[in-house]
Amino acid sequence: MVKENNSILIQHFKSPYGELILGAFNQQLCLCDWQYRRMRTTIDKRLQTALSATYLEQPSDVVNETIKQLGEYFNKERTQFNIPLLMLGSDFQQQVWNALLTIPYGSTTSYQSLAERINNNKAVRAVASANGANAISILIPCHRVIGSNGELTGYAGGLPAKKRLLALEHV
Repeated sequence: MVKENNSILIQHFKSPYGELILGAFNQQLCLCDWQYRRMRTTIDKRLQTALSATYLEQPSDVVNETIKQLGEYFNKERTQFNIPLLMLGSDFQQQVWNALLTIPYGSTTSYQSLAERINNNKAVRAVASANGANAISILIPCHRVIGSNGELTGYAGGLPAKKRLLALEHV
């Protein structure tokens, strides 16, 4: 039997917008990501290496609560999440992800504005890269970042999912 502290407890969740893989480590959510994204292997390796843990498909209270809150979000009954998050990445990535958490429901921002928000105006490309490395989609709302021209830009869940999430939030 694998000890929980050596495991990221994962579950798959078929959302109305695509299949998600959710993972918890020591009662914190470290993964809520699109199952079929291009960077799936890279994200999984980063998390498992950072935690010296492997995936174990097993229910957890944190993941069950996340699924409940995601259901409420998709049903327009929730605009904020209150799940303990474990963000695993570089200091810069964590700075960007924390800035993403400040984008209000129903709003969008640009990569340039996000770079300005973290007081690093010239880091637009690095901000975009950190945004793409986000392993906790929807809860850390990277879907709310659009191009400076107002156009939708890349999204791990695909542009159709991004468009639908923004429509759900009436953006």
